[in-house]
Amino acid sequence: MLAAGGHSADATPETADLIITNGLVLTMDESRTARDAGVIVIQGDIIAAVGGEELLQQYKSDSLIDADGGIVMPGMINLHNHLPMVAFRGLGETNFNDRLFRVMFPLEKALLSRELIRVAARQAAIESALSGVTTVTDMYYHEDEVARSVTEVGIRGVLGETVIGFPVVDAAEPYGGLAYAERFIAEWKGHRLITPAVAPHAPYTVSPEWLNKSRELAEREGVPVLMHIAEMRNERELIARNVGALPEDQSIIEYLDAIGFLIDNLVAAHVSHVDDDDIALLKQRGVGVAHNPKANSRATSGMSPAWRMLEAGVDVGLGTDGPMSSNQMDIINVMGYAAVVARNEGEPDSRRLPPYDLVYMATMGGARALDMEDRIGSLETGKQADIIIVDSRAANMQPMHDPYAMIAFAAYPGNVRTTIVDGKVIVRDRDVLSVDLEAHAAEWAEVVKAVAEFAVSLE
Repeated sequence: MLAAGGHSADATPETADLIITNGLVLTMDESRTARDAGVIVIQGDIIAAVGGEELLQQYKSDSLIDADGGIVMPGMINLHNHLPMVAFRGLGETNFNDRLFRVMFPLEKALLSRELIRVAARQAAIESALSGVTTVTDMYYHEDEVARSVTEVGIRGVLGETVIGFPVVDAAEPYGGLAYAERFIAEWKGHRLITPAVAPHAPYTVSPEWLNKSRELAEREGVPVLMHIAEMRNERELIARNVGALPEDQSIIEYLDAIGFLIDNLVAAHVSHVDDDDIALLKQRGVGVAHNPKANSRATSGMSPAWRMLEAGVDVGLGTDGPMSSNQMDIINVMGYAAVVARNEGEPDSRRLPPYDLVYMATMGGARALDMEDRIGSLETGKQADIIIVDSRAANMQPMHDPYAMIAFAAYPGNVRTTIVDGKVIVRDRDVLSVDLEAHAAEWAEVVKAVAEFAVSLE
């Protein structure tokens, strides 16, 4: 007689590297499987089995984590961020209508360096891990430094080197980021945690020629393309000013499709100013969308109809945007906010984005947008062991009638007790295990001091 998983009932237990027991397991698989008193078995970096207590007869391990009734779920995916901008968090919050051009770009021009990017990216990765984010999608400069810091902390990164039409910190010539991206991809492609990408900044800062050069590099190397798309209320004016006027009857999405830029490995951030025809085109081309509701509303740049995209079958995940845009880098807070925005758009409807859909976007939605659903986003046999444990006994998590609702609407980032990425425990009982925090704090203090000294010139 064979027990579940194909083991003989009296066979010698198979050795595992880590076993999680006694959890309320939300697998986020296609069947929406959830298990009380669930068990997850990890061998190396892979989930070897997901089931009930019968697995404890089939596997043994010297490393056990008792979830103590907590919610065990896939690690969350932040589908859009600019990690090193955490060094500038909190600046330009008063009396600035155009923070991008009057605050963000001046800060970057004056202060960005390899050192700042390396240290700030580490700070952001630590914060991400503590909040249950196991995969970050980033667009910035010196992405090789971002990659080193992300891997040092131990989380997963889809990291896009920025291509933009003016000189920046890592490219003295306009569009020099493309050559940098090519080197970055060559160095990091195939890494267990890092997926390198190319990131043309936006349709209003990158010409059609260089958009397609970026696309061609990505297609040739088999890596993602990341870009801000249809984010700004005046984006058509910006495109006309910097790139060339669009035909009056052509939307931004239609323009990008007309030049051949919409491809299935593109992740479009924001996508706020679109209609149903645009949404259908995004679905047809297989474009993933990073929904950033907190950042968009704070910037008054317009709200994305992400709920309509999800209903139309577009792959939609959740992002925070950079920490100057939303001031936070956890996805837990984004979930509930996304529902508030969706339910109040147009004719109000409180049925939009129910709790399961929000948790889906935070996990499998992001994985599908990245075309990584075969590796991450759910707790299933054979997938990467990217797992978090959320304290369900905390006062704000009671009573536990609906665990999806509690994650989406009641949880705090601090309720995440344990974070596991690629089978390695990097946060346990709120302690970061992968980084020398004292040494990091000393480097971080120097970055904060330099930024503070320059910031007074912006007031």
